[in-house]
Amino acid sequence: MFKDNLTELRKLNNMSQEELADRIGVSRQTLSKYETGESLPDIEKCKLIADVFEVSMDDLINYDRRDSGNQGLYVPPKGKHIFGMVKVGDKGQIVIPAKARAIFDINPGDNLIVLGDEGQGIAIIKEKGLLDMIRQARG
Repeated sequence: MFKDNLTELRKLNNMSQEELADRIGVSRQTLSKYETGESLPDIEKCKLIADVFEVSMDDLINYDRRDSGNQGLYVPPKGKHIFGMVKVGDKGQIVIPAKARAIFDINPGDNLIVLGDEGQGIAIIKEKGLLDMIRQARG
């Protein structure tokens, strides 16, 4: 997965092997070996690569876009998540994926607010998160 993610991120960012190699302090040949899977970078180089592309190290190494939950999308930017697809039930209910509930600390009984923008779509935010934003906006 690492070699595929590295190659896709480099190409997505219109960066040559030479440019990326210069940014992380390796030769173009070394970077080529990373992309072919012939060798792997040490952890410091992985961190530099992740920083260059603004992705998490975990996603750089482990993200698999072929996984059915990822919908064939590329590695997401750091702090952004793709949790997969959910189905809407007869009464409009959805099940929030376990990973999303864990990351955003959503627990049974929590109040969630559903926001909408006809051009952008629907967003879900915890009630406490919205109240905190309102308090900050008021100063």
